[in-house]
Amino acid sequence: MRNNQKHPGRPPRIVPFQHHPIYFITFNTHNRQCLLNHVETHLRFLKFAEQAALRGAAIGRYVLMPDHIHFFLRCHESLKLGDTIRLMKRSLSATIKGPAPHWQPGFFDHILRHSESYSGKWHYVEQNPVRAGLVKNSEEWPFQGEIVELRI
Repeated sequence: MRNNQKHPGRPPRIVPFQHHPIYFITFNTHNRQCLLNHVETHLRFLKFAEQAALRGAAIGRYVLMPDHIHFFLRCHESLKLGDTIRLMKRSLSATIKGPAPHWQPGFFDHILRHSESYSGKWHYVEQNPVRAGLVKNSEEWPFQGEIVELRI
């Protein structure tokens, strides 16, 4: 790389760990505002997932917390992860009544390497509402689910 070349915000992936990997994705609301734990936002998330599937992006298990979202995603290699997240944020913003900005810039992603990683991450994610004191049992949290079963 030349010294005068600008560095992108995210380093490129060297080589995927597998064909069509599963990503663990997290992104936050701007200033961690509680904007997401609403039925309308959840329904918009589900609608986005349905439309994304038609474009080659499968969303697996997910949890919408008041100020952030965790989900698992598998994309066709022709899709850019950042574009998919940007479109999701735009779609969800339509349900948020407060002024923009609604989102912190960027997102966190991690490629899952094996099924233990998937189950371990899911166990962490599904317990988020319990750790936050929002429910006593994770099953009580209404803003979670599984859209498509993803397998490693």
